[in-house]
Amino acid sequence: MKLSFQSRKPTAVEADVLVTFIHQSEPERSRDQEGLVNLFGEGAIPPLSIRDFAGKENETALVYVSEGRRHRRLLLAGLGEQRQPSPERYRRSAAVAAKKAKSLKAASMLFILPLLKKAAEDVIMALGEGALLGLYRFDKYVSKQKEEEKRLSEIIFASEDKKIAAAAKAALHRAQIIAEAVILARDLANAPGNEIYPETLAEVAVQSGKKAGYKVNVLNEKEIEKLGMGGIMGVSQGSTRPPRFLILEYGRPSKKTVVLVGKGVTFDTGGISIKPSANMSEMKMDMSGGAAVIGALEAVSRLKLPVHVIGLIPAVENMPSGNSIRPGDILRHYNGKTSEVDNTDAEGRLILADALGYAERYKPAAVIDLATLTGACVVALGHHATGMMGNDAGLMKRLKDAGEATYERVWELPLFDEYERLIKSDVADVKNVGGRWAGAITAGWFLRKFIGNYKWIHLDIAGTAILEENGEYNQKGGSGVGVRLLTEFLRHWK
Repeated sequence: MKLSFQSRKPTAVEADVLVTFIHQSEPERSRDQEGLVNLFGEGAIPPLSIRDFAGKENETALVYVSEGRRHRRLLLAGLGEQRQPSPERYRRSAAVAAKKAKSLKAASMLFILPLLKKAAEDVIMALGEGALLGLYRFDKYVSKQKEEEKRLSEIIFASEDKKIAAAAKAALHRAQIIAEAVILARDLANAPGNEIYPETLAEVAVQSGKKAGYKVNVLNEKEIEKLGMGGIMGVSQGSTRPPRFLILEYGRPSKKTVVLVGKGVTFDTGGISIKPSANMSEMKMDMSGGAAVIGALEAVSRLKLPVHVIGLIPAVENMPSGNSIRPGDILRHYNGKTSEVDNTDAEGRLILADALGYAERYKPAAVIDLATLTGACVVALGHHATGMMGNDAGLMKRLKDAGEATYERVWELPLFDEYERLIKSDVADVKNVGGRWAGAITAGWFLRKFIGNYKWIHLDIAGTAILEENGEYNQKGGSGVGVRLLTEFLRHWK
């Protein structure tokens, strides 16, 4: 599906459904109503004038307007109470409108761009993202009838305001690329474990690299073992699927290199410390961090950002068998430190330890890891914020700003020294779990033991990557979280 912009009067553009955005509050509502009358005449405003449509957030109303002998469908989309343009409100409203247009079996839709005095590019980009992401469905395995195959395939944006034409085209170009990268990450997370496992995850990364223009190097199990990555080898040894270590690279080497590390557990049974069977199918999404790194590299490459980015993805399957690691086992990691395995279901941190140690060789200016690491983070923050921990306040502030801009919000959790005591081991350098309390924080502290001499942020995306219900532009299942956040962060990286 393509986004396009036309610098024309909206009524001159052919589309199956026209969409206009309406505020709930005055005086914006009156201004919106006046614009409707100017475009379509009084016949477009009955739902507004008799208060059948209040402009509430996510509210819609379908109006049939006549232009001579031609009759057209006009969709009113509510923005709710807002005095200033809010990109997130427009993102959500665009998603709701796109889904409504799809339900009408429209093949094309037109967004009539609102009058924007400030942040026009951000709002237009949000509209494009919302429309594309709102229409996402993981339905490749669903048998379809021929009459159901017709899909909304064209989304047009139109405005007579020639001053915003250049900004609109740039914003839609960026929205198209980023939304497609998010969809790639969603598809990877939602795919079943018999489709995506370490070897096939590596193949997807290779194909993405060829398409977008970044390099991909895939290390096999012998190469991983030779590097001394005991965490990756240990977790994977219970599975018949061999591990892979993915190294993605975009841009020229720089003193400002950013390394992104993504957890790539393609299916997590918990190993010997096996999980309950209820909802275990969700653990196909335990590689969401790795999917986000692939999506971010694709977006950054296609946008041709002036940055040097490395992506590291340790990819394994965590399965119970006679070869599995056991509670009490001790693993030696890439940087030489050892960890005591107290719980085989705390496997993500074991493989990330190797990747974080490996990141040191790039002498990075910043390292950011993403992982569906702990249920404790979901308990603490739910599904609306990602847990953030790190060792540099300035770096975390920059990532938090990117989160506010994209609405992929992050929230800092403390790494006080007192929490370190909870993962003290009597027989190794560190223990991989710290008991019942502060589980997300002790997981972060474990990772901190393995980082090098660099600025570092850990993002626990357990609650934001795996969603339990549908939202306006997010669906139940894999959300693709992290792609928009990291791309926005890297857009402003200097």
